[in-house]
Amino acid sequence: MKVDLRNRAWQWIVLIFLAFIWGASFILMKKGLQSFTNIQVGAMRIFFSFILFLPLIYVNFKKISRSNIRSLLIVGFVGISIPALLFATAQTEIDSSLAGILNSLTPIFTLLIGIMLYSNKVSWTSITGLIIGMAGAMGLVMSANSSESGNANNWYALFIVIATICYGINVNEIKFRLKELDGVAIASLGFLFPGPFAGIYLLFSDYSMALSSNDMYPNLLAVAGLAFFSSFIAIIFMNILIKFTTTLFAASVTYIIPVFAVFWGLLDGENLILIQVLWAIVILAGVYLVNRNVRPVK
Repeated sequence: MKVDLRNRAWQWIVLIFLAFIWGASFILMKKGLQSFTNIQVGAMRIFFSFILFLPLIYVNFKKISRSNIRSLLIVGFVGISIPALLFATAQTEIDSSLAGILNSLTPIFTLLIGIMLYSNKVSWTSITGLIIGMAGAMGLVMSANSSESGNANNWYALFIVIATICYGINVNEIKFRLKELDGVAIASLGFLFPGPFAGIYLLFSDYSMALSSNDMYPNLLAVAGLAFFSSFIAIIFMNILIKFTTTLFAASVTYIIPVFAVFWGLLDGENLILIQVLWAIVILAGVYLVNRNVRPVK
């Protein structure tokens, strides 16, 4: 059976596959944070992915040019590194299921940034969805609560909001500024720049907290799985999908992710309060309107 991403059915299959992988990433981050610091989890995710991408970096290295180096740096740092650190930091205070729900803001910021920075034209329906989605995000941030610590740390949810802004920049940059590179080349070369920095940080990092934890090795394995599935495999597929569809269609993976994120969170004993569910529905309604008139490019 041939995979043809010009076919709408295959586009949806890849979209759901990505949602399944990224939905599990929040619980994997949570496990990693039980033994390692937030910066260590983010750095390990970046460095392990860099190691996995090395063969592809070698193959695609000659494709780096003066015309695309700036965009590849944006992909590497804004699209990969900063979100990895922000998500790990946010999940020191909020549950993985809530992180997954907030991640659904990505299509909204993809639209907004496309309008502001990339001259993308949109309908009034999409703009209405943007406003509704932002209102839902503000409500969800205010209702966020760390169920594990019992202390209200609502503002940590803003780290995820910032991460989704970074994702919005990344998706538009790939779609409009890296047209000459395929998805695999973009994914691999994106890790070329932040990967060595993450490795240097890990080399000199303090692992006393990890060594004193009871489940260091299982939690290290969780971070390795995070790097392999959520960064190595998923980013390749995401970048390919962006090439064959619109920016908003590709970014809309994030309103399927909460289904899987909440599922994994509930299995791990997390809870959602009713007001958070209601605000999540508001966000998803906004994202639906943002994408309502979008048609994938054939």
